[in-house]
Amino acid sequence: MLGSWDDVGPDSPLERQPTIGLIGMGAMGRMYAQYLSKAGWNKIHVCDLPTKYEKLKAEYNGVPGVTVLPDGHAVGRSSDFIIYSVEAEFIERVVAEYGPSTKLGAVVAGQTSVKAPEKIAFEKYLPQDAQIVSCHSLHGPSVSPVGQPLILIRHRASPEALGLVENVLRSFGSRYVYLSYAEHDLVTANTQAVTHAAFLSMGTAWACMKAYPWEQGLYVGGIETAKVNITLRIYSNKWHVYAGLAILNPNAKIQIDQYAESATELFKLMLQGGAEGGEQRFRERVEWARSIVFGEDGKKRTPILLSEDVLDRFSLGRTPASPSVPLPPSPHTSVIGQTRNNANSHLSLLAMVDCWAHLKINPFDHLALAATPIFRLFLGVAEHLFRSQKMLDSAIHSALCDTWHRRDDLEFVVAARGWSQCVSFGSFDLYHRRFEETCAFFEGRFEEAGVLGSEMIKAIMENEKVREAQDSKL
Repeated sequence: MLGSWDDVGPDSPLERQPTIGLIGMGAMGRMYAQYLSKAGWNKIHVCDLPTKYEKLKAEYNGVPGVTVLPDGHAVGRSSDFIIYSVEAEFIERVVAEYGPSTKLGAVVAGQTSVKAPEKIAFEKYLPQDAQIVSCHSLHGPSVSPVGQPLILIRHRASPEALGLVENVLRSFGSRYVYLSYAEHDLVTANTQAVTHAAFLSMGTAWACMKAYPWEQGLYVGGIETAKVNITLRIYSNKWHVYAGLAILNPNAKIQIDQYAESATELFKLMLQGGAEGGEQRFRERVEWARSIVFGEDGKKRTPILLSEDVLDRFSLGRTPASPSVPLPPSPHTSVIGQTRNNANSHLSLLAMVDCWAHLKINPFDHLALAATPIFRLFLGVAEHLFRSQKMLDSAIHSALCDTWHRRDDLEFVVAARGWSQCVSFGSFDLYHRRFEETCAFFEGRFEEAGVLGSEMIKAIMENEKVREAQDSKL
């Protein structure tokens, strides 16, 4: 049967189209259903928890091509291509329950952010005749999939099975990246683990200080705009999106631990200042990290962020999410005259590059391969800082000589170490509680940040198309 699907598409006659099954209708499951339906696929069978059946059935009543079924048994028995879109923490339990009901010869994929548990579950519970071609869209549900990397993993499948998956998911307009399970987990750790840890730490630090940084007048414009928007974007998502990658991916644990260590060691040198050669060692360490990460090869590339000006128009507070509902002020707001280029240590960025250097990670290796929009933007601002000698000298001088941001940097270091310890404990409950406690502080800000963050990422991605076209000519 698979051989007849080599050229199948949503315009093919109904009898030739495969039945596509989605087990799990969270944010990403819904995104997949939306794009598949919009593309014109006519046989999309979906399910969520049995307790949500009636509500889901009413919600998708009249949606073209989508049929809601009671549970994963019904979806598995009827579908030719099945995608498990469930949290990595629960993938084994769900596949153990529904895997035996997989249709004879069906192709099965998982949409988890960590593939090691998924691989074990599929090999253990799927029938031997089931073919495994897994996938992972490297972006959130609110980001357009067009042009974004979509990882495909042909693990236990024929070329025809891979062709079926390619044909079905072509509706997204994404860029296919072909990896193994092990390669996927290494690449996603390199591009997401530390990036998430950095922004989670920023948010926790701000929450502990009980202040929204963009209202203080000391962290405004350019790079700070990107930090704020992405931090709020992360905390507006579900906690499990990040917990699975951090806790279940062994590569991620190593990197998150190193990030906390880098932030701590740099902060200790900042406190030493000129005593016992601390200033010289701080500068030498920062310059060493720059040479490792942004060496000669990096200088040949067109920068991701040509100017901070592109970020300025996405500052929070300029366009309230809802004029009729005033945004809540910081509990400890003390607005100071805003200065666009107030020098600060940029400790989160210094620690990021220091972490990459110590782990011998070249972030540019993954930029074209499988970079998420958030990773691309954070790498862009780090590159912007480190490739400008003037900006880097200013950050180093501020780190060593200014004291106004020391308490902020201290809170950041404590937060980074706290997230590292949380991940090392391997507790989803602890991760959940820590995430939600910080999230509560930013309630009321997510809608505005979500709109601005999406527009900011869109603008950066449009610039990236131009940059990549320029680099391809070099």
